[in-house]
Amino acid sequence: FLIYCRTVEPLEYYRRFLKENCRPDGRELGEFRATTVNIGSITTADGSALVKLGNTTVICGVKAELAAPAVDSANKGYIVPNVELPSLCSTRFRSGPPGEEAQAASQFIADVIENSQIIAKEDLCIANAKLAWVLYCDIICLDYDGNILDASVFALLAALKNVQLPSVTINEETGLSEVNLKQKNPLVIRKHPVATSFAIFDDTLLIVDPTAEEEDLATGTVTVVTDEEDRLCSVHKPGGSPLTGAKLQDCITRAITRHKEVKKLIDKVTKSIKPN
Repeated sequence: FLIYCRTVEPLEYYRRFLKENCRPDGRELGEFRATTVNIGSITTADGSALVKLGNTTVICGVKAELAAPAVDSANKGYIVPNVELPSLCSTRFRSGPPGEEAQAASQFIADVIENSQIIAKEDLCIANAKLAWVLYCDIICLDYDGNILDASVFALLAALKNVQLPSVTINEETGLSEVNLKQKNPLVIRKHPVATSFAIFDDTLLIVDPTAEEEDLATGTVTVVTDEEDRLCSVHKPGGSPLTGAKLQDCITRAITRHKEVKKLIDKVTKSIKPN
């Protein structure tokens, strides 16, 4: 009967569980799925990380290239994020140009980078008005089961912490750049943003780290991004049910707790990997 109910009346099926303060996958409403991170898995990238959040798997690779800074920001480099949701990760996505969800996710990541000041773009400048680093951050979903934003922000942060850039100098006589591959330096990570997403059920009930099925049944979603100083970097709420101030405050409090868990996980993995 329950299987029939789940197919025919999925929302009613869910409500039965929510009444008991649990979810069909056995989690409590405020419980995250098992989270793992693996750093440095793509050898061809300058930095990479693979994050699993339950059945959602995301990989981020960072490629660094040299370019001239923009005229209006001569002392800054660039960070270019791109989120891909290929058809291989879920039947809901089609091959071809990026769909709406992928574009929205890329924009969200760009906003997080900007608002959190994860990296100061001035740190990417090598020579004023002459040379700067461009960091291309490709975030690709390998397996999609909801909450792509939390997994993407985590993968981005872990990959950036894994980046080693060669030292570059400009030869005064020739004006050409000289790259020393033997001497590599890590990026200066100034802030550690962590995203925490919630699905809103029946306009009032908040559940954390929603699966794809829960996102589909929800009346809205909200993602809160905080840093290690408990500062709010951004709140992403694409339409849906409105949230009261008290509910939003509840989300922020939970996001701050989640930040500590993710930071602990990332620090543990980073320490266990010696830079080559």
